Amino acid sequence: MNDRTRAGVVSVPFIDVAAQRRRLGRAIDDAVARVLDHCQFVLGPEVKAAEAELAAFCGARHAITCASGTDALLLPLMAKDIGPGDAVICPTFTFCATAEVVALAGATPVFADVDETTFNLDASSIVHAITAARSHGLKLRAIIPVDLFGQPADHAAIADIARAENLFVLDDAAQSLGATYRNKRLGALGDATATSFFPAKPLGVYGDGGAVFTDDDELAATMRSLRVHGEGRDKYDCVRIGLNGRMDAIQAAVLIEKLRIFPEEIAARDRIARRYSAALADVATVPRVAAGSTSVWAQYTIRLAPGRRDGLAAALKEQGIPTAVYYAKPVHAQEAYKRFPVAEGGLPVSERLANEVISLPMHAYLDEPTQDRIIEAVHGALGP
Repeated sequence: MNDRTRAGVVSVPFIDVAAQRRRLGRAIDDAVARVLDHCQFVLGPEVKAAEAELAAFCGARHAITCASGTDALLLPLMAKDIGPGDAVICPTFTFCATAEVVALAGATPVFADVDETTFNLDASSIVHAITAARSHGLKLRAIIPVDLFGQPADHAAIADIARAENLFVLDDAAQSLGATYRNKRLGALGDATATSFFPAKPLGVYGDGGAVFTDDDELAATMRSLRVHGEGRDKYDCVRIGLNGRMDAIQAAVLIEKLRIFPEEIAARDRIARRYSAALADVATVPRVAAGSTSVWAQYTIRLAPGRRDGLAAALKEQGIPTAVYYAKPVHAQEAYKRFPVAEGGLPVSERLANEVISLPMHAYLDEPTQDRIIEAVHGALGP
């Protein structure tokens, strides 16, 4: 992810983790050194401190750290005993982990379509997915909205459906921690919220890590047990089947330092996204944030007319500018997930987006000259 020179062209990082590392400098070194000094590497004091700071940041009663974003999604499903014969509705335009955890729990993911503008779950498609689940003889148990690319889903509409159907709402905020919906930060919405601290996320650590947020005391206690092999009074008294899902103290120490500068980074990401949108609206369909929401811009994703994406990617690559496609194949079209039900009427928006989206470099340390270089290259490739 560092800048490099190839054939005289300085390459632009897609996500510049190194720039943030330079900013934090000694603070990270000292935080890790403290863990090395006390040697409490598993569930050490930094883990509890990180959980307290995360909960305060999001406005949730509980933050339960864990080993990965995938574990963060799996733990609430396990805690609610969601399994064989149960249906969990999730979007197909997302990373596979959203559906993967449902299958790992033994339940059935039922895929719904997304909104054309926000790329997040479409309420009407949720209704069609409910019909599909019932037609397959499944018991409706939960819904997993995804706050894609940093922008919150329409949580009010989802909550209305969930109440009517008595569904558990597990918010997949792996890409969106720090975003707000109707003046509330994600983490305080839904029955539980899962996030990821993978290094490329807006708030990432130096390896894998995740967390679950909830206001439910009983749910929090069950998940804390599950992340340590289902322990009861001690680790040799297992009261449920669990997993090894703990966050390392070193990662928690890194997280604490990164959380301190996170609000400034969110503001920088928003400023960069606004510059992109103002400059590119004449050559591409630029992302729009729904009224009442803010985004942390995990990705800056534009849409192009079908057939133009590969040409843009190739032209930018020649100039040392990387791009990425999230996601070239919706989850329901991937080999491992083709057998699972989809919403009645199909998933046309997700299938269309998969052929049109492309993401440009986005991080809090993208300076204006570099961004201008990217904008100029996009105009050169797409302009008249």
